[in-house]
Amino acid sequence: MNILEVISKDIKAKEWQVKNTIELLDNGNTIPFISRYRKEATGNLTEEDVRKISELYQYYTELEKRKESVIKSIEEQGKLTEDLKNKILNSMKLSEVEDLYLPYKKRKKTKADIAIENGLEPLAQKLLLQEITEIEKEAEKFINDKVPSIDEVLEGVKFIIGQYFAHNEKIRKTLRNDLLRFGKIESSKKKKFLEEKTKYDMYHEFSQEISRIPNYRVLSINRGEKDGVLSVKLTIEDKYIEKLYRNYLTRFPENNKVIKVGLDYGFKNMLFPSISNEVRNILTQRAEEKSIELFSKNLKELLLTPPLKNKRVLAIDPGYRTGCKVVALDESGKFLENNTIYPVPPQNDFENAEKIVLDLIKKYNLNLIVIGNGTASRETQKFIVDTVKKHNLNLKYIFADESGASVYSASKLAVKEFPDLDVTVRGAISIGRRIQDPLAEFVKIDPKSLGVGQYQHDMNQKLLKEKLENTVEHVVNLVGVNLNTASSALLQYISGITPKLAENIVKYREENGPFKSRNELLNVKGFGPKAFEQAAGFLRIFDGENPLEITGIHPESYEKTEELLKFFGFKKEDILDNEKLNLIRRELDKYTTNDKIKELSEKLDIGEYTLKDIISELKKPGRDLRDDLPQPLLYEDVLTLDDLKVGMILQGRVTNITDFGAFVDLGIKENGLIHKSNVSDKFIRHPSEVLSINQIVTVEILDIDKDLKRINLKLRS
Repeated sequence: MNILEVISKDIKAKEWQVKNTIELLDNGNTIPFISRYRKEATGNLTEEDVRKISELYQYYTELEKRKESVIKSIEEQGKLTEDLKNKILNSMKLSEVEDLYLPYKKRKKTKADIAIENGLEPLAQKLLLQEITEIEKEAEKFINDKVPSIDEVLEGVKFIIGQYFAHNEKIRKTLRNDLLRFGKIESSKKKKFLEEKTKYDMYHEFSQEISRIPNYRVLSINRGEKDGVLSVKLTIEDKYIEKLYRNYLTRFPENNKVIKVGLDYGFKNMLFPSISNEVRNILTQRAEEKSIELFSKNLKELLLTPPLKNKRVLAIDPGYRTGCKVVALDESGKFLENNTIYPVPPQNDFENAEKIVLDLIKKYNLNLIVIGNGTASRETQKFIVDTVKKHNLNLKYIFADESGASVYSASKLAVKEFPDLDVTVRGAISIGRRIQDPLAEFVKIDPKSLGVGQYQHDMNQKLLKEKLENTVEHVVNLVGVNLNTASSALLQYISGITPKLAENIVKYREENGPFKSRNELLNVKGFGPKAFEQAAGFLRIFDGENPLEITGIHPESYEKTEELLKFFGFKKEDILDNEKLNLIRRELDKYTTNDKIKELSEKLDIGEYTLKDIISELKKPGRDLRDDLPQPLLYEDVLTLDDLKVGMILQGRVTNITDFGAFVDLGIKENGLIHKSNVSDKFIRHPSEVLSINQIVTVEILDIDKDLKRINLKLRS
């Protein structure tokens, strides 16, 4: 197999692009670095393309190793033919190789294997080759000590035919495809749960075509089966089974009676259970991949939540019995002070709570209130709104999703950050900081705990962890981080930086003060030239020695960047002067067409893709790409479920997207749901085609169930 050729066809790229990418990966370059700073070598492949190449290269390399191993094993058994060898070598999937290997695989001895040992294989082969007209007469010739009667001879032949049938790679492939296209998945509650109400009741006496079953339903059924509530099976119409049998039946009716019994045995005991398991695995894998893909998409959008900059925050983690933990944070998220208030049941101590809140706001000049959206959040919200109105404060509030706050507050990282603070106070700090700089705070928490997934406990945990970590890595490097303020939790996601290196960077910063240049990283213990090459472009230094270091321009391109600026009559310091920056932009805007870029590229002897990226960075030095995304909704008043009416039009923020719809924060305790049928007037396969996490949407209330506290919404244009 020409792996490069196969991958290039898979991702629709040229072979040289794949070859160069694999070489870069083999030389220890990270995927974010390759996709951002090696565009000339890859032909401008996206990060997704580079990651796909990495995955496919690993898969096909392992496939080739498996082929070698299988061929060697069959050869050692003396059963390798040229035809079989070619079939194995030409296989493009691991499942194809395993199907071909199945008859030769070492396994527990079967009834068919025993019959073969007893000398009955020639009779089975003659029967299938239609060389026998009278089966019983021929069977007499094979009677021996081990099989002393005709009935036992024919019984053994049936086992052999059944195993031939079950191990035939073409039969297996046909049944697998037919099950996926025409089969059904059926489930029912087990007998002991028939009288009980369970969350799987909708899957009792359930049946659906395998080709049409939604991914979320596959995962739900799997969970019901795992919990011991559901029995699950696959079925297929007899006509598809009969089609398989026709490959083995002969023109002799009497012989066919024997063959048919053998085929029935092989189908029931070996073939169908085996292929059913494979198809279930295919459905599960497909469902997991789609769910992980959606989880990753939601996570990316959550991590790209725009920070509310220059906000001095009063963060509140609400609670009933233990009160509401309040903390004051400065605009950089630095902890200032904490206290506890009890403006909610059972204490309802409004007077003292009001005094503490007003004192903190005044003492630290706080200009935003952040309320966790968990227990007692709406009572806390009412208290805050009443206090703001009563004292005519120029303050707004916002809800923060508490998902993962308790996970962070009890973590080693939280203990290290705030060793002298109670776990509940750390939780309140996290709630406030995730509004000030969501990315910096969310990276401290296991992505599975952030509340933007679906069925995350029902899927391959290793794959889920890997994909979510890839997403975090992608976003962190896409945004870039401030080298002088980033935590070790954030730095470890930067290209080329290990967790240990991240800790060493923070330690160096604490001992030596802020970094003045990217080159200073080479003074950090363990930070060598390779790590510097991979990481430097993703790290920003504001107020440093080199103005270019507020941009994503890599140090290897500084010289060419200065040549570019000089070409237009400017120097690097001019990007910090707004007036001169506007003049620089005006000059750069003249070089937007491919012809102009090519001309300038040749003049400066720099790659076209690199030049485009440098121009893009010079036009927006120091800009945070998250600032261009929809800003969070801030609230002034309080709204409850009782205030809502059917037909009411409201604004809200999308908080989670699932296969069946999107959840929307309306500023009240209960999130509303836009079912996917109400997302668009046109047919859509998935809500994510129209909606994204953090999107501000206008919705109409279709229905309110106050008992179940459900709000059904429709998206309005």
